Amino acid sequence: MERESMEFDVVIVGAGPAGLSAACRLMQQAQEAQQELMVCVVEKGSEVGAHILSGAVFEPRALNELFPDWQKKQAPLNVEVQQDQIYLLKNQHTATRLPNFATPKSMHNKGNYIVSMGNVCRWLAEQAEQLGVEIFPGFAAAEVLYNEDGSVGGIITGDMGVDANGQPKDSFMPGMELKAKYTIFAEGCRGHLGKQLIEKYQLDKNAEPQHYGIGFKEIWDIPAEKHQPGLVIHTGGWPLTDANGGGYLYHAENNQVLVGLIVDLNYANPHLSPFDEFQQLKHHPVFSQYLEGGTRVSYGARAIAKGGLNSLVKTTMPGAMLVGCNAGTLNFAKIKGNHTAMKSGMLAAETIFNAIKDEKVSADLTEFEDTFKQSWLYDDLYRARNFGAAMHKWGSILGGAFNTIEQNWFGGKSPFHLTDNSVDYKQLKKASECNKINYPKPDGKLSFDKLSSVFISNTNHEEDQPCHLRLKDNLIPVSQNLPLYDEPAQRYCPAGVYEIVEENNQPQLQINAQNCIHCKTCDIKDPSQNINWIVPEGAGGPNYPNM
Repeated sequence: MERESMEFDVVIVGAGPAGLSAACRLMQQAQEAQQELMVCVVEKGSEVGAHILSGAVFEPRALNELFPDWQKKQAPLNVEVQQDQIYLLKNQHTATRLPNFATPKSMHNKGNYIVSMGNVCRWLAEQAEQLGVEIFPGFAAAEVLYNEDGSVGGIITGDMGVDANGQPKDSFMPGMELKAKYTIFAEGCRGHLGKQLIEKYQLDKNAEPQHYGIGFKEIWDIPAEKHQPGLVIHTGGWPLTDANGGGYLYHAENNQVLVGLIVDLNYANPHLSPFDEFQQLKHHPVFSQYLEGGTRVSYGARAIAKGGLNSLVKTTMPGAMLVGCNAGTLNFAKIKGNHTAMKSGMLAAETIFNAIKDEKVSADLTEFEDTFKQSWLYDDLYRARNFGAAMHKWGSILGGAFNTIEQNWFGGKSPFHLTDNSVDYKQLKKASECNKINYPKPDGKLSFDKLSSVFISNTNHEEDQPCHLRLKDNLIPVSQNLPLYDEPAQRYCPAGVYEIVEENNQPQLQINAQNCIHCKTCDIKDPSQNINWIVPEGAGGPNYPNM
């Protein structure tokens, strides 16, 4: 197919904190060196921020470096953390508040801010454009473009206007080739091109398997008398009796709270529904005291890469780099990945700019490894290296005790090095070996069903387009996953995408791809690794206003 092409010095895939920070840092260096540089950012969401979902308590360390005058530039960091409260939920009624000395210092948030990362990214995009970056929202990076020598030479954006059978419609517009000296992949957790590159270049051969969680988030308007701006609440324990993870509730601005739950995706019971675990959580008094009388205004979910330093892949390959959660830079000890994603993008930008200045094109910038190890990003991740493995090995209570001692007594630099070579999807047991879980029906006040939740995520896909949830083998869901695991896709998907329906008295898997909120959980948790998530037509998916 004949495709139009455009050439840039650097193409960045993804307008999240990592990609936008890389773009800004590239242009800052170009201005300092009085060198012309052409940088573009491709974003699959309908606008910058449309696909951004994060808690988020934000550590401003990387932002302080990138834009020291961010307050003058009116960055949307408006609510500084005033108080941390951490609870162990014993059951659906009771909880114990843990004193600060009994919790890891990494979870103390003095000096941090409660933010909407969607709005922070919109602000970063404004700074990038003022610096001369071109940003293309609504265009999905569908393929990696390779040079003849096997190096990465850019990306190809997805074709627009293709029907469900793969045939061009009247509105057909072929994707473009965006060629670059270097390409930065900042797609977020489990990026679909990042996954291909990791496999092609064996970037994970020296890393432990990546570990994942699914993070839920809702925004609520609550009565003014219940609102305490700057209050940060974290919880462990109930309702997660069959999984690791924890809940959160952050008091943001404008009488809003941000409430959510992270569920580790190494759980064993296929009957578990992370969505329903989250809906139960809101009925606990620690949460309901603030939510009762309030109104839910937004919902979303997203997978997070939580393996940390031990699971970090090699980030460089000929002509390209992986940054942020695409590489796995989240610091799970802090439950934070935004400052680390930003710093990884900034470090990548500095390495690439030096290469372009030295007229090195499409090289494997292995010197980045030394740059990374000399940075505070490496130190940040090193101190957190045992956190997730301890929780997986010993559970929330014993693992939490180990983490408290390691973080508070040893500053994250104990002589121990815990490993976790398990693979999340392989932990699933047969349905016949596990207890069924009967979740209470949602009450429509604090808890809700999946479809009403997807509705307020503003998710939309053009219905007449190829399904972006590809099965490697169409028979596996019914022939293997259903008899062995009661087809867990029905439950681990937070958007009702996968259903078992009867056709001619035979069970079939129905894929409601238009519901997909791009969380990537199916790509991660499917026990047969039979689902491949690829990008749909550009601008499809959720349209989060300020998540």
